Amino acid sequence: MMDFYGLDGHKDLARDPSTNAVINVNSLEYQQYLSRREVKSEKNDKIQNIEEDFANMKSELKEIKSLLKELLNGSWYNRTKQFVKTICIY
Repeated sequence: MMDFYGLDGHKDLARDPSTNAVINVNSLEYQQYLSRREVKSEKNDKIQNIEEDFANMKSELKEIKSLLKELLNGSWYNRTKQFVKTICIY
């Protein structure tokens, strides 16, 4: 590991002499950050799954509604009746 220079007033920060970048040297804080990021990612995935499930249910509900309308209008019954007649002829 390279030697870093401490920053006055910031015990968890140091400066990389080769790049002049400020680096957080507190590994516990970094692990906590990674944990928070993972939790946030899992929440986002869960929300996305819920939205996809909702969209699927919405589509299925539209299909059920369409089938019910056909049934109520008698078009389904008439088509089925005609189909049965066609089968019985053969």
